[in-house]
This record gives sequence, C-alpha cells and structure tokens, in this order.
Amino acid sequence: MNKNFWLKFHKPILAFAPMAGVSDSAFRQLCKFFGADLVYTEMISADALYYNSKKTLELLKFEKSEKPIVCQLFGKRPEMFPKAVKIVEQAGFSGIDLNFGCPAKKVVAHGGGVTLMRDLANCRQLIAIVAENTKLPISVKIRSGIDRITALDFVQAIKGLPVSAVMIHGRPAKNPYSAPIDYEMIKKVKENFSGIVLGNGGINTPPDAKKMLDLTGVDGIGLARGLYGQPWLFKQIKDYFKKGKYKEFDFETIKKVAIKHANLALKAKGQWGIVETRKHLAYYAKGFPGAAELRAKLVKVESLEEIKEILK
Repeated sequence: MNKNFWLKFHKPILAFAPMAGVSDSAFRQLCKFFGADLVYTEMISADALYYNSKKTLELLKFEKSEKPIVCQLFGKRPEMFPKAVKIVEQAGFSGIDLNFGCPAKKVVAHGGGVTLMRDLANCRQLIAIVAENTKLPISVKIRSGIDRITALDFVQAIKGLPVSAVMIHGRPAKNPYSAPIDYEMIKKVKENFSGIVLGNGGINTPPDAKKMLDLTGVDGIGLARGLYGQPWLFKQIKDYFKKGKYKEFDFETIKKVAIKHANLALKAKGQWGIVETRKHLAYYAKGFPGAAELRAKLVKVESLEEIKEILK
C-alpha cells in the first residue's frame, strides 16, 4: 500500500496552512469539519524536539479526525533533524513539512525560516538528511523569494530529492504580509516541480481561491490568515467551485461555530484553551452589531459559560 497520502487527493486540494500560535488541534479540527482536505501543525522546533522539550512535545498531540495531518518542523542545524523526525514519525503523523518560508522575527533572528533560502546547498542537505531518516512523505513551505534567490531557484536546487509537495507563499521575505501576490512565480514553480504545488497567500474569499488556481495552475491552495474568524471558508470555496456560488454565514451560525471552537479548545487544553481562544473570538465578533463592545468582553473570558452568556 502506498503510504504517500499526497497521491490520493482529488484536486484542487484545500489545505489549512501552518500558522504559529494558530494552527492548534482545536482550530485544525474545526477546519476539517468545514472541509479542509489536509491540515498542518503550527511550526515545531526540531531543536526543541531533539532536547525533549515537554512544551514542544505537547504540540504533537492531535485527534484521529485531523488526519491526514502534516507536522511542520523548523530549524537550521541538520544534525538536529534525525532525532526530531523519528519523534514525529512515532507520534503518528501522515507527513513532515520543512519550513523555509516563515518571516517571523524570532525565527528569522536565529537564521531559520525564510532566511534558509539564502543558502540553497544547506536547504538541500537538510531535506536529504530528513529523507534518510524517515519513511514519511516530505513537503516544504517556501516564499516567492528572498534577496536575489527566488522560489524557482529553490525548486531547481532540490531536484532529485524525494519531496512530494511544495507550498509556496506568493509574497517575498521583504514584505511578507502586504506585498502583491507574485502569481507568475507560483506558476513557474508549478511548471518546474514534478510533485504537488499548493499556492498560498492573499486567499480571503472563494473568488480569491479561484484566481489563485486560474492564474497559476497549481494543484491546490493553502489557506492561512484568511481563515481568521471564518474557518467555514473551506466549505464556501468547495461550494463555489461546484455551484459557482456560496452562502454567507449569519450571526446565529457564527455564534454556534465560536462555541464549538471554544469547546474543542477546552477539551484539548483545559482552561488554558479558553484563554487561547480569545483571539479567535475577537475575529468571530467582527461585523456583529456592537462588535467593539462584544470584542472587549470576549478578550477577557475565562470560561465556556462566560462565552455562551456574552454571545446570548
């Protein structure tokens, strides 16, 4: 039996992209509920796994309903990865993703994430070491470019390595959140990489998803910040592709989703899960009557009962 889950999807593939501090088990479960084909964990440090960090090992917990689930690892020292990937494999993940795209200051400050793209030989070595130490399918997350190095340079540098999929964010390292999406670069990556390519960046509505597919020819998309306050975007995109239209969610339905999210967070992390859900609740409240007042209350909640009471 082929264990490479990447080969089993119907296209276009809709993935919940990895986001630090956001892609936890509760939110992943919610995204699967609304039709995500695939979910990624938030970024997990290979170094921290190497040193058996208790806090990091907690991040490896997931529910069966989340499968197929990819564990995203970041780090810059190849020698840390053999042990880290063994731990990930034992935890039961479907695949391993290597992060060459994160622009977060604390990751970049240590020479990780997107800064790794500056040294393509090191990227190649890192992927090769992971491939030698795991039977799981490997994927990578990259950006359209950093300095003079482009995503196309990256995929050409890793030719011949067993990489099943590439998720490419269409914005460069220099302006990672507001630069225009480089659809042309994503298209070039699709034309020059033999595996699965997922386009990522700037997808906040179903028409955005269609635009990404139409302009680039990618096999699917990675949804990230566009999911804030609307995990049902997966369902809307699938409806839009199938019927050419989709339904907006009304306040009553959004309230139910917010409570479901809080419930899942409580189950996964206890009371701390409720505290962590506050940021999501603030997004759910967007567009509600009296949203500012509602948000002010929701960012201070301590319990599920309190959330239900406020949303009444």
